[in-house]
Amino acid sequence: MSLRLLPLLLLAAAACGTDSNDPCDVYDFALDPAPSSAAHTATCDDPCGNGLNPPTAGPHCAYPLACGSYDAPTQVCRYVHNLEHGHLVLLYSCPDGCPDVVSTLTQIASEAARDSKGRPRAVVAPAAGLPTRTAALLWRRSLQADVPDPAALRCFLKLQDEGGVTPEAGLGCP
Repeated sequence: MSLRLLPLLLLAAAACGTDSNDPCDVYDFALDPAPSSAAHTATCDDPCGNGLNPPTAGPHCAYPLACGSYDAPTQVCRYVHNLEHGHLVLLYSCPDGCPDVVSTLTQIASEAARDSKGRPRAVVAPAAGLPTRTAALLWRRSLQADVPDPAALRCFLKLQDEGGVTPEAGLGCP
């Protein structure tokens, strides 16, 4: 082979990209901007979060939610604290009910990283005012959709306790 063809072969090989078999490579779960503060608020009713809907980081109250499923909306400032601990938060907004959505989110929550007592470090709760029917949250990340995609949610879950991003990654459920 002529050395003159080598640059063309290298260019052609680079254009082909990588040959990854990871099904999660099709998703891009971009980081939201770093919050200016992640301090505790005076109460759980104070303004909190990073200004996004739903918030993925920022100031929050001192009391995280117990991990598990909720039938009524929870305080935003409390689940933001869960995010700081590396917990997965799965929210849904279905005014007329959506048992299939809740079932999917509950299944994904059961696959979350576990604390030292074996409990999934996740919260599932309804939330009013979401821009989509569902939102999966980790510290500084969100995946929002009208219909939850289990494959995408499992890929998103791989980012739980992401080093260098989540301030108090790995903390257990209260």
